[in-house]
Amino acid sequence: MTPRDASDDSRWSDLDRPPFNAAALRRALVREGSLWSAVEVVQRTGSTNSDLVASADAGKAAEGAVLVAEEQTAGRGRLDRQWTAPARSGLFFSVLLNPSEVPVARWGWLPLLTGVAVATGLSRVAGVDTALKWPNDLLVTVGGEERKAGGILAERAGDDGVVVGVGINVTLRADELPVPQAGSLALAGAVNTDRDPLLRGVLRSLEDWYARWRAAGGDPAASGLQETYAAGCATLGRVVRAELPGDRSVVGEAVAIDGDGRLVIATEDGVQEPVGAGDIVHLRAG
Repeated sequence: MTPRDASDDSRWSDLDRPPFNAAALRRALVREGSLWSAVEVVQRTGSTNSDLVASADAGKAAEGAVLVAEEQTAGRGRLDRQWTAPARSGLFFSVLLNPSEVPVARWGWLPLLTGVAVATGLSRVAGVDTALKWPNDLLVTVGGEERKAGGILAERAGDDGVVVGVGINVTLRADELPVPQAGSLALAGAVNTDRDPLLRGVLRSLEDWYARWRAAGGDPAASGLQETYAAGCATLGRVVRAELPGDRSVVGEAVAIDGDGRLVIATEDGVQEPVGAGDIVHLRAG
């Protein structure tokens, strides 16, 4: 699918949801010495991750390329779940990273790093307290309840690249939520729902954390990433059920994030089992 350029603002039908100012975003982010090499805003596409992976595979995108969509029609989360939202109601973007100096074994930290960066950026710009559900969900509090307001998906691209996609509900109203358990920054009481400064804040935070992690050779402890992720992780200290590949599940208390970014679950049998992939269900607070 060929994305259309967002400069066509004829679809600006909701005055509470203005389009991105692509030129202003480029001026703010694409600078000498910056990680961000290009910022493209498209009106509508299936998936920014799919588009950017294809560009990287074809050698048409460099590290630091950012692809932003006003609307995604086939956005994807983990486990091939669909992610849809009204046009201009959120941040839907993907970035291309090439952490060539970091051992591939540590690349699994990139979704967690992005989660920390997104939470940090949103806290600064939107004034919203956010928490991270392992491995890749962004939680906000709406009416005293935790709700999912965003997600992260990382995919390999080309021989040495990773595309990280982010979807965040910004101005979704209660009657627009795809499921009752969803939330948005607006519903969580954000002081700022202007997507331009939100995107700038998130990308600058991501640039900062990526630089720290890369400078440490991907070491999650030396870069401060492991400690910071654990401090903001709502999954730790809770009794959880991990639904694993092969129809297996593990129930126990989530007690740690290990050096490989895995969630360590302490079972009733006294076993500490690290989980590297799976669906996590929060059962109750610890």
